[in-house]
Amino acid sequence: MLNYTIHRLETCASTNDEAKKRAREDAPAGTVVIADEQTGGRATKGRRWFSPRGTGLYVSVVLRPEMDVSLSLLPMAAGLAAREAVERTTGVPVKMRWPNDIVWEGKKLGGVLCESGLSGFQLRYAIVGVGLNLNQNENDFPEDLRPLAGSLLQAAGGIIDRETLFGAFLEELEAAVAPLVEKRPSDVVEDFLRHSEAGLGDSITVQTASGGVSGLFEGLDPDGSIRIFTPGGERRFISTEIVSFGLAPK
Repeated sequence: MLNYTIHRLETCASTNDEAKKRAREDAPAGTVVIADEQTGGRATKGRRWFSPRGTGLYVSVVLRPEMDVSLSLLPMAAGLAAREAVERTTGVPVKMRWPNDIVWEGKKLGGVLCESGLSGFQLRYAIVGVGLNLNQNENDFPEDLRPLAGSLLQAAGGIIDRETLFGAFLEELEAAVAPLVEKRPSDVVEDFLRHSEAGLGDSITVQTASGGVSGLFEGLDPDGSIRIFTPGGERRFISTEIVSFGLAPK
């Protein structure tokens, strides 16, 4: 069982960077960094994460898993924890977009950034970072993000209490990563499929560095890789190969 130690910051460049600094200084598993604002918030693929003061949940947690834990599924498990916390505290029926985004009516509400540190062949730590848009109106987002991003304020129709959601996320995170620790990775994959924005057989499009691929969503492999049936046959992609993912326009 994790014993959480919470460090609260008014502002920082990135809660993941702050958590990594503490992890390198031997902070125990369960060390948590939460900030009111991030000036250099990061998402996957090197993208920025819009993190204005007082309108979102920006939190990172230090974990110290064993080397044989399915690290490729950790972002998915953390995303599921955030999804469950959102639905539990707000009643909003949010979905998951592969591999670890939280979405509502096609708009992204939040995402996960996991990073790890190795010493030789030993895994020293893993950082689970989560960003969730809580209380932004549409005009609060930069113009280029408005078609893509949404907030729980918009979804729930009222102000979201950050502390309630934060507490729920920490509770759900431990439950979400338990299948990985207990060597039951298929539980994470099955849970993701239950809450996936894309259903089996739906038309999807993925963008890779070499171009776009469209086909039918066939499911996930045990390591979280996605399977797509295309006119040329089945193709499989890991998350690091994908630049963007989404349902194909209908």
